[in-house]
Amino acid sequence: MADDNRIYLAGLSLLKGIGDILARQLLQYFGNDAERVFIAKKQTLAKVPGIGMLKAEAIMQSRTEALKRAGKELEFVDKNNIRLCSIADNDYPLRLRECPDAPIVFYYKGNMNLNASHILSIVGTRHATGYGEKLTASLIKALSEISSDILIVSGLAYGIDICAHRNALKYGLPTVGVLAHGLDRIYPSLHRKTAVEMLDQGGLLTDFVSETNPDRENFPKRNRLIAGLSDATVVIESARKGGALITADIAFSYGREVYAFPGRVGDCYSDGCNLLIRSNKAMLITSAMDIANELRWNTKDKKTRPEQSRLVFDEDRPRSPVLDILVEKGEMQINELSIILGIPVHQLASALFDLEMEGHVKILPGGIYKPNF
Repeated sequence: MADDNRIYLAGLSLLKGIGDILARQLLQYFGNDAERVFIAKKQTLAKVPGIGMLKAEAIMQSRTEALKRAGKELEFVDKNNIRLCSIADNDYPLRLRECPDAPIVFYYKGNMNLNASHILSIVGTRHATGYGEKLTASLIKALSEISSDILIVSGLAYGIDICAHRNALKYGLPTVGVLAHGLDRIYPSLHRKTAVEMLDQGGLLTDFVSETNPDRENFPKRNRLIAGLSDATVVIESARKGGALITADIAFSYGREVYAFPGRVGDCYSDGCNLLIRSNKAMLITSAMDIANELRWNTKDKKTRPEQSRLVFDEDRPRSPVLDILVEKGEMQINELSIILGIPVHQLASALFDLEMEGHVKILPGGIYKPNF
């Protein structure tokens, strides 16, 4: 990618009011020439599907500042040996490119192959038990014995995440940490040593610019990258609500495989895994070989996802624009719903998951949602 085009691609990701889906619409409309977004007239911008006059005006007002901030970010990445990867690049991760809310650009540092033959996300609670930590270690050890070409992706958080990264390093598998902040910091700081070690055997990745703090709202956005980069997501331990279940829900909406280890009935940090399994959103696994066999890592065939069934609950209908659209349309695929509402898939998946757990919506095969009343 030519250096003079990087600033426009980075700037496109920084336009106010334009998320990942609309940024991609803009780029496609202008023939993958990001510079044209910054010189187009308002009337031309308004013709782009999903933009209209109001968003066109917002683009006009924010694009100078977006380019200025993009220029500052390019100085930072060049100084710190960080790579900017654009969706226009040939080596953009193929799995991530398939996701409708894939980032226009992301930033990474290290030695990683994001198009590796096998990529697995491992997520779970920040409050990992001894059982969860032992399970994570034994899983990764067994995976390393199956193949040395398995990239382990997680979020560098406390608990299962950092356990997955450290065991990947221990057993010689590359591992990538996806961050909810810029690459000018490490959060939590206690994991800095592990993060530095990962640079030689994987690395760090984010779609947030430098000086971005690890604010709470950034983590669901981060989670859609964890899900999108991978063939499948494995949940080790999770409570009924939390980031791991949001990641699993996003992975499911992308049509990716989701696996979960079962836990004892009544254990707080097994409730989420058991719920995923019970609702047929995740397949029950007990070993690394279960994953390898399901993903056909040692055969030429690809497994077809079985038809899914869902839990049904009965509660009062809440006020929700998401639910209003579903009631009006009857049923809708999550990607179509995302475009109509102008909400990124990772945020929408979180809202739909809450509605599903409260019994207000039902999910059908293929990421299709319908009202459950």
